[in-house]
Parts: sequence; structure tokens; C-alpha cells
Amino acid sequence: MATDYLNHFDYLIIGLYLFLLLGLGFWLKKKASESLEDYIVGGRNLPWWVLGVSGMASFLDVAGTMVIVSFLYMLGPRGLFIEFRGGAVLVLVTMMLWTGKWHRRSGCLTGAEWMIFRFGDGPGGRFAQLVKAISAIIMTIGMLAYLIVGVGLFLSMFLPFTPPQCAFMLVFVASIYTMFSGFYGVVLTDFIQSAIIIIAVIIITALAVNRIEDGTSLAAVAERVTGNSQWLEAAPHWHTYMPVGYEAYESLILFASIYLMRNIFFGMGTGDDPKYFGAKNDAECAKLSFLWTCLISVRWPMMMGIAVLGIYLVGSLFPEHSAIVSAADTIKANVQNVTEENWQAVTSGIIYNAAAYPKELITSLSQILGEDWKQKLLLVSYNGSINPERIMPAVLLFDIPTGLRGLLLIALLAASMSTFDTTVNTTAGMFVRDIYQKHLRPHARMREMLIATWIFIAAIVGIGFLFAYSIKSINDIWDWIIMGLGGGMMLPLILRLYWWRFNGGGFAIGMTAGLIAALAQRALWPDLTSNWQLLTIGSVGLVGSVTGALLTPPTSDEVLEEFYCKTRPFGFWGPLKKRLEPGIRDAISAEHRRDLTAVPFALTFQIMIFLAPMLMVIQNWTAALVCVAIALVALLGLYVTWLRYIQEPDRLNEICQTLNLD
Repeated sequence: MATDYLNHFDYLIIGLYLFLLLGLGFWLKKKASESLEDYIVGGRNLPWWVLGVSGMASFLDVAGTMVIVSFLYMLGPRGLFIEFRGGAVLVLVTMMLWTGKWHRRSGCLTGAEWMIFRFGDGPGGRFAQLVKAISAIIMTIGMLAYLIVGVGLFLSMFLPFTPPQCAFMLVFVASIYTMFSGFYGVVLTDFIQSAIIIIAVIIITALAVNRIEDGTSLAAVAERVTGNSQWLEAAPHWHTYMPVGYEAYESLILFASIYLMRNIFFGMGTGDDPKYFGAKNDAECAKLSFLWTCLISVRWPMMMGIAVLGIYLVGSLFPEHSAIVSAADTIKANVQNVTEENWQAVTSGIIYNAAAYPKELITSLSQILGEDWKQKLLLVSYNGSINPERIMPAVLLFDIPTGLRGLLLIALLAASMSTFDTTVNTTAGMFVRDIYQKHLRPHARMREMLIATWIFIAAIVGIGFLFAYSIKSINDIWDWIIMGLGGGMMLPLILRLYWWRFNGGGFAIGMTAGLIAALAQRALWPDLTSNWQLLTIGSVGLVGSVTGALLTPPTSDEVLEEFYCKTRPFGFWGPLKKRLEPGIRDAISAEHRRDLTAVPFALTFQIMIFLAPMLMVIQNWTAALVCVAIALVALLGLYVTWLRYIQEPDRLNEICQTLNLD
């Protein structure tokens, strides 16, 4: 029963935390309801360091943490390179250096409203605005399904309920406070949740370090448990061993290189985050992003610590791998209609409601796994191996004492809720601003728009739950969100910033084509590998964008001039840039050179500050010192090329406010 896993003190901590979130939501309701600007971007009066802390929290979640821990468990610190696909958040580099400030300069509230600024308030701009809002809703449904599966899978290891039931309880609370408090609530709760997360980092890292006798003994246990003889190493290899179901990641360097390039390209189209729209100036965009990057590095030693504890745990629970295979085969032979998609619900049902299943099944499982078969069954996967996605909750279940377990449970739930509230708040802002107010009720009062927002949040969360039932695993849906859905949106989002001839029609047609291709692939070819998803769906988005732009009228000169003078992007903007005075043109070119020159230094710095603390946890001191040295050199290069100049764009903004092109 659940009382074996959590005591009264654990439940008290969890209850107080959820009560605090609901209380904050109702307390901030009045402030958030004053205007749409307050509800969507916090009135643009929040300090940059608060926004930076909120950014860190918004990029943490239970599902993502479970996936990253699973790869660290299988690969050691080299699991970081798998997470170049998203978990390493390398898109922060371009957001920090230029796309964040480019979006802030518009004065808009949402990324969809920005389309009007870019393409004008005509048919093309409005079409682009609507498609952008709809695409954000579709992406959010995918993200919600991903979060729901992860939270449900996580909580079902501690509570006597199925994964969907566990997810519903948490998402209900998160939905309520997000509805009422808007961006103020997102930022304030993220700030509180960040403090809890840092406490968890310290505790888990200390437990892992205390467990390791030395690096050599850890390497031996890791090789026996995972079959990976290179577990302590930091450098990626051309080929690395991966278990059943994860063979696609065996070509590690190739995989990491593809995802690195994908992140750079995808990052070039980002920046329409509420934190940037809510920043006071360009310098604060840079500061909050740099703080965001530095703070998010604290999650990596925690995740490495969980992976280490997981290695020792699996080694003690399953001295013979054959027991795992036998347990999975026994369930498949005795339970009808069991599939990879419903495996977690079936095993949770067997554990918490054994009387509903054949007696011979329960007897066989107890004989195969021993008296503690219920706890061990939580780790058995459909493929007859250890389910790496359950390593994190298993560590909390077996290795963390009760009382402390409740605190760490709250820290991980806080991470997930901070991602949930940020995602939902951003999308709700687009709905009310860019669909409801723009097209349905232009003269609606604030009260009516708030009610519409609440109804929208309830609806989109419900759809997310329905979509979650089709997901095989967290890793499965994450691949589709990043490579399939993200690939279809990538090219239209990039072209809008770097090509003067791109227009609202091209954006809307390209985005629609990419979305349809991604949804079709998910429905008809769900097993398509992630690389092929990116290539095929991305190509559809590119062809649709270019074709649509060339077949529809170009954006008017007046709109383009206002956009270019305020935003000052680099890329294919020659017809507009050549109209500037030579002095202004040179100043803009200097800003562009600084931003682009800083890219390799920023990327290297970010990767090294993620990798170094993980190597310290597993006591690979030589590699850790090398990473620290590289990080310091990269930071120096970043300071020389970019950090010391972050005030310059604001001075140029003042000059360009009254600028007219000849």
C-alpha cells in the first residue's frame, strides 16, 4: 500500500505545498486581472533576475528529468549528448544572444501578435497570427500529454492509483492556480519551486557521493548492470552500446551532431517567450538569459546522482537479469490485450489490485521476483529489461528515507508544475489575445476574457489527457514533439526573422503544411525514426513556406521598414539595410558580429558547466578539471566578444526610435 512508501509527514508536506500553490493563485487573482498585459507578461515590471530564475524552473519537469536520468543511467555522463535534442536546452544560446531581444523590441504581448508587427495587420498578417496561435495550441497539447504521462508514471510508484489518476490530481491543482494568477503566479511559484529544487539537488548529490566508494568500483557495478563498459567516460564515441528499444542512439557522435545542428537552427526561430516580452530592455534580456543558463546547470549533478543511486539499486535488486525477462513474459502470457502503450497501467493494477488478476500470475511473479515482487515489478519494462524511465522514482522509493522522501517528491513535482504553468499560461495568452479578442470578441471586457481563458485552459488540459493515452513512453512523445512537430514548425519560424521577402502567407502556408505533415506522421507512421521525422516533415515546412511566400503578395514597404528599424535582424535584409545611413549601418553590423562571434563560446560554456559537475559526482576528477578549464576559457571568450557590450543595443535602440529609411 502507499503507506509503505510515504508516511504521515510526507503527506503533510505534499498537502501544505499544494495548498500553498492554490492560495497563491487566489491571492494573485486580483493583480493578474487588472489587464491583459498583467495577465500575460506581468505588466512588464518584473526584475530580470526574477525572470531568469523563473526561466530555469520553467525548463525543468518530472517527465524530462526522468528521460534524462534514464540516459545517464544507461550511458553515464555521456547521456548529456543524447539530450542535445532538447534536455540540454541549447536553444538558450540564440535566445540569449539575439532572438530574445529581437522579439522584445516589438512591444507585443505574444508570439502570435508579433506576426502582425512583422507582416502587418492585413490578410497575410492576420492569417499568420491565427496559424501561429493554433500551432502553439497543438504544440501545447503535445507537451501536456508528455507531462501527463511523466507525472502519472512518476506518482503511480508512490500512490495506490493508476498513472492517469495520479496525473489528474496534480494537473488539477496546477490548472487552478495558473488560471487565476496568470504570469504573476507563474513567476512567483517558479521562484518558490526553484528554491525547493536547489535543496533537492544538494540532498541527492550528497547521497550519491556518499554511496560511491571510488570510481573504479562504480564502473564495475555500472558495467554489470547496464552492459556499458564506458560508463564513467565523458567524451562521446562513434558507437556505444544501447539496450533493446534504444538502438537508435548507438551512433552517439552522429546523433549528437545532428541534434546540435538542429538546436542551432531551431534556436534561430525562437525568442517569443513571455519573459522576453516582459523584460524592460535588451540588456535585461541578456542578463536573464545568462542567469537562466547558469542556474539550469544545477539539475545535472542531481540527475547524475539519481543515476548513480539507480545503478547500485538495480545491482542489488536484480543480481540475475533472467528474472526481469521471466516476469515480463509471465505478465504477457496471463493478461489479455497487454501492449507497450498500456504496460504501466497494467503493472500498476497488478501491484495495487492483485485480487483482480489471475492467482497463478501473482504466484508466479512472487516466485520469480521474491517477496518484494511488487516493488521490483515497477522497474520491469514491456521488453523484458529494466525500464530506465522508472529509475528516478525507484530511487526515491527505495533509497530515500521517509520524511525526506516527501521533500524530494515535492521538489520534482515543483519542477513539473513550473513547466506546466509556463506552457499553459503562454498558450492561454495567445488564445485570448490572438483568437478570442482579435477575431471573436474585439470589444470584450477583461472579466469576459478571463472567463474565456479559464474555459480554454480546462479544455486544452482535457485534450492533453486524451492524447496521453496513445503514448508508448515519455521518450516516444518527446522525440515527436522535438523532431516531428518541432521540425514542421522550424523553417517558417526561422524564415520570418532572416528573409525580407518572407510574408504572412508564406508563414501561414508553411506552418500549416508542417503541422499537417507532423500530425499525419504521428497517425500513419508513428514508428518513423526521429531523424527521418526532422528531414521529411522539415522539408514539407520549407517547401510550403517558400512556395507560399512566392505565390502571395509581399509585405508592404511601410510595415517592413518599421519592423526592420525596430528589430534590426541580420540575414537577407539587404534591400532595407542599404537604405540606412552609413554610421547606423556600421553600428548594426557591429552588433551582429558580436552576437554571431559569441555563439561557439556560449555553446561551449553551457555544455561544460553541465558536464563538469556530473563528472565530479562520479569522481572522474581528470575529466572534470578539463571541463572546468574549458568552461573558464569559453566564459572569457564570451565576455570579450559579447558580455561587456550588452548595454550597446539599448543605446542603438534610442537612436533608431526616430529612424526613417531613405
